[in-house]
Amino acid sequence: MARVALVHLGKVYGNDVRALDDVTLEAADGELLVLVGPSGCGKSTVLRLVAGLEEATSGEIRIGGVVVNDLPPQERNVAMVFQDYALYPHMTVRRNLEFPLRMRGAARTEIDRRVAAVARQLELDAVLDRLPKQLSGGQRQRVAMGRALVREPAVSLLDEPLSNLDAKLRVEVRAEIAALQERTRTTMLYVTHDQVEAMTLGERVAVLNAGRLQQVASPRELYEHPASAFVAGFIGNPPMNLLPGRLVADGGETRVAVAGGTLRLAPAALAGREPAGGDEVTAGIRPEALVRVEDGAANALRFVVEHVEWLGHETLAHLRAAAGADGAQVVARLPGMHPLAAGAPLALAVDPGRVYVFDRDGRALA
Repeated sequence: MARVALVHLGKVYGNDVRALDDVTLEAADGELLVLVGPSGCGKSTVLRLVAGLEEATSGEIRIGGVVVNDLPPQERNVAMVFQDYALYPHMTVRRNLEFPLRMRGAARTEIDRRVAAVARQLELDAVLDRLPKQLSGGQRQRVAMGRALVREPAVSLLDEPLSNLDAKLRVEVRAEIAALQERTRTTMLYVTHDQVEAMTLGERVAVLNAGRLQQVASPRELYEHPASAFVAGFIGNPPMNLLPGRLVADGGETRVAVAGGTLRLAPAALAGREPAGGDEVTAGIRPEALVRVEDGAANALRFVVEHVEWLGHETLAHLRAAAGADGAQVVARLPGMHPLAAGAPLALAVDPGRVYVFDRDGRALA
C-alpha cells in the first residue's frame, strides 16, 4: 500500500488536445478515492498516467513518496482492472489468478498461498477450475479484481469496472468492492462516470471536467457544499436545479430574482459578501428542497406541471415556470404520491438556507 500524489499533472495529446490541465491530487495510504466526471473529462487518463501506460506532459506522479514518471509500468507496483475484464478465455480461473505471479517468477508455494487467499476473499473457491465463459458477469469481474489483488500491489487502479454489468449486479459487486477495500485497506483509485457509484463507494470523491479538477471532498461535502455550478449540477440524482437569476436588494435584505419570482437568501449563501443589486448569478435548488405550498406562500415560486413520475415512495414533478418567466424548468422531489396533472399550476416554497448562489463564472459564493 502507498500514498499516491499527482502534482500539477498535465497531459497534452497531438493537435494540442489538453486531456489534463494542472491536476494536483492526493490519495492517502489505504484510501479508496473515486474520480468521477462526464465522458472525456480526463479521469481514465489519470489512471493510465499513474500506471505508466502513457507519459505525462508535465508535473509529477509520486507513489509512496517516490517520483515514478520515468519508471516503466512493471516497476511501479500498481495493478489495473479494466471494464472489459480482460480475462484469458482459455485459462481456468485458477490459471488466470496465477498468471501475473508466474510471469514474475514467484515460487509455487507462494503462488498457491496468494491464490488461495484471494479466492477466499472474493468467494471464488468453488469456481477455480471453471473457464471464464462458465462464469456470470459478477464472477468474471471478481476474477479480474482477484488477478490484480493477487500481486499485492501498492496501488489498485479500477477503470469503470462495473459498466458492463446489469443494474442489479452493479449494486452487488459495488458492495463487494467496498467490503474488499475495507478488509484489505488497499490504496485504490476508482474511475466512474456514474455519480451514484462515486457517492456510495468513495471515502473522498474527485470531480473532473474538461481536464480540470473541480473539487475533492467527501460525498456529503460535495452534495451539501458544491464548489461550483458544475459540481452542483453533476452530483445528485435528480441533479440540482440551476436557474439564471439576478440579485435584488430589498430593504437591507438580499434576494434573488429567479423563475418569475424572488427568493430570500440566507446570509451564508453569500458568505458575508455584499454584491451589488442586479448582479447576474445562478441560483441552485435541490429537488428535495422544494416544498408544495398554497399559492401566495412566503418564498414560493409558481410553476406549471409538464409531466410526472410516480415512484411510489416519492413523486418527481417536472415543471416549467409560470408564464413570463423565460420558461425556466425544474424538477421537484415530493414525498409520497401526488395526484398532479399536466398543465396544472403548482406553487413551491424553499427554505432560504437551501438556496445556493453561483457567480457568473460558476463559482459558489458561499
